[in-house]
Amino acid sequence: MENPLKDKIVLITGATNGIGLVTARELSRRGGQVTIVSRNKEKCAAVAAAIAADTGIPVEFIAADLSTITGISHVATDFRNKHSRLHVLVNNAGGFFNKRTLTVDGFEYTFALNHISYFLLTNLLLDVLKASSPARIINVSSAAHTSARGLDFDNLQGERKFSGWGAYAQSKLANLLFTYELARRLAGTGNTANALHPGYVDTGFALNNGSLFKLGAKLSAHFFGRKPQVGAQTSIYLASSAEVEGVTGRYFHDCKQIESSPASHNQDAALKLWQVSMEMTSKAM
Repeated sequence: MENPLKDKIVLITGATNGIGLVTARELSRRGGQVTIVSRNKEKCAAVAAAIAADTGIPVEFIAADLSTITGISHVATDFRNKHSRLHVLVNNAGGFFNKRTLTVDGFEYTFALNHISYFLLTNLLLDVLKASSPARIINVSSAAHTSARGLDFDNLQGERKFSGWGAYAQSKLANLLFTYELARRLAGTGNTANALHPGYVDTGFALNNGSLFKLGAKLSAHFFGRKPQVGAQTSIYLASSAEVEGVTGRYFHDCKQIESSPASHNQDAALKLWQVSMEMTSKAM
């Protein structure tokens, strides 16, 4: 197999199961020096060891809760203590939460894990990424973003009205607004930022929402979901293919560029989201 990532440093969040695990394994097979991130230390260690045994390349891990400012900051600090370069950042961690729950920072959980973790981790590592140019930033979004007509900044945390699907759709729209704004800010640096829809994948996604919801999610994923090996292909493509070298500010599905919703191209909303996110994470910047 080709080694397009030989000697390249790779960081992947949410990489102990599903498409994150497949992405980590395949990027290691392509020569990448991979660091995986997930919350459970024992699972991180086991997955890192399994990938290393499979590919013959050592895999590092960082255990942290990416729904918290402290956890995200820990990942950035730990990574920077070990590496002065980062060539590929895959923001993959995410979740679906059917009931409104607040994190220790007082943020709605869906927004915190699905958007703030992408925004803050990327910004905390931005100087390392720029020093590694050309570097690639890949944000896993979803076609669910099309369900959100726009970001409701008066209800961004579900303060006034909450639905699990609505919060998820908004967080995936936020991923795209962030990606496009990041791409504009990185223009001329040689670094790229792209987003993707992995498809509906049969993983452990959304199984944390009670027994009835869990059963429905399991059955739906089993009968209608694609396998993680298929869902991960676009992440792998964006991280390693020469075909997308220099391509930035785009949205992909099945390794092809596609159009995202009109709302995702609202530059005023993207700027406002950036400002709000900066305010929310200011203590870590």
